[in-house]
Amino acid sequence: MNRSGQDPEDDKGLGFSTVIASTVHDMKNSLGMLMQAHAELAAKLPPELSNSREQGIIEYESMRLNGMLVQMLGLYKLGVDQLPLQPVHIEVEDFFQAALARHQDILRSRQIQSSYDIAEEGLMGFFDAELVDSVVSNVINNSIRYAQNAVHLRAWVEQKQLVIAISDDGQGYPERMIEAQSDYVLGINMTSGSTGLGLYFGARIAERHQRDGVFGHIEISNNSALGGGEFRIYLP
Repeated sequence: MNRSGQDPEDDKGLGFSTVIASTVHDMKNSLGMLMQAHAELAAKLPPELSNSREQGIIEYESMRLNGMLVQMLGLYKLGVDQLPLQPVHIEVEDFFQAALARHQDILRSRQIQSSYDIAEEGLMGFFDAELVDSVVSNVINNSIRYAQNAVHLRAWVEQKQLVIAISDDGQGYPERMIEAQSDYVLGINMTSGSTGLGLYFGARIAERHQRDGVFGHIEISNNSALGGGEFRIYLP
């Protein structure tokens, strides 16, 4: 018998993916508690310590780990059709401000300037704010990792689709990733440290947004106005 009083034989029908998803969920909760405890501790430190390089590393890597766990859970729920789309009307400027505010401490510690540009005042979007935010936050994290001095967000409407773009002034995406963007799962490369998970997750979330037979999608390029890589998500 196990601790729950069940015979281990009864667990044979439990799929491995379900076990992993449950474990990832517990990991995410534990990481959330650690991040909260760290934030409370950091608030008590003197400025010379709270703004240190080590503090920035802890904050960045914690947020990065949390983002990966969110993606893994999201992909599992997509696989078992348990990730419903809940679109709402949202002002894009508010969305951008909230996204950048969550990264402000990390941006400051790395001396990276953040900015955003909206094509028209009061631009509204109709999308699942939580899901799209998880995609945008992951891209911002990656941009912070590779940027030299700046990260920029912008939004506009193109052919009746809201386009959200995140760019930086880093070295850009590897050519192999741009060439394989029709099948992001091919971006997995353990030697380079790139799993391609973020792009695959972004593509799946984008395509869940559709209207009149038009499905959302993502694009990556090195045509950024900042000189580095640019990620775009198109939302009908």
